[in-house]
Amino acid sequence: MNIIIRSATEDDLPILATFEQGIVSAERPFDDTLKPDPISYYDIHEKIVSQDSEVAVAEIEGKLIASGYVTKKRSLPYVSHDYHAFIGFLYVDPDYRGKRINKKILNHLFGWAKENNLPDVHLTVYPDNAPAVRAYEKVGFKPHMLEMRLNLDE
Repeated sequence: MNIIIRSATEDDLPILATFEQGIVSAERPFDDTLKPDPISYYDIHEKIVSQDSEVAVAEIEGKLIASGYVTKKRSLPYVSHDYHAFIGFLYVDPDYRGKRINKKILNHLFGWAKENNLPDVHLTVYPDNAPAVRAYEKVGFKPHMLEMRLNLDE
C-alpha cells in the first residue's frame, strides 16, 4: 500500500468537506450542545491558502483517505513562547483505520511545526472519546489542561 502524504489543495475541498462531516458524526455523541446537522467546524479553504497553516492529506492511488491540519496560534501571554502549533481536522476513512495513517499525517504536521519554530503542539479532544485519546497518547500527547463546562439551563 503506497500512501502519499501531501499538502492539500483547493481541488481537495469537496472530499475534505465529507471528512469534516465524518468528524462531526463521530464527535456528536460526546457533545449535546452541537447544533443539528449540517454544521461546520473549520474553514478548510482558509487553512489551505494561509501561510500560517498546513492542511495535509493522505492518498492511495489518487483516493484521499485521511486529513489533518496544523496552524500557528498565539500562546497565552504568561507562557514562555509566543506561538504554538494547534492540530485539528484529523480524520481517517474507516476502511483505512488501524494502518498508522494518522501517525503519518501527524508526522507531516509536526514537521511543519518544527520548520515554523513552533515548540509545542496542542489539540483538543473530548475526554470521553477513548479511541481518540488513546491514538493521541500513542504519538506522545499528554493531558495538559482540562477545560470544564457547566450548563446553567439544566
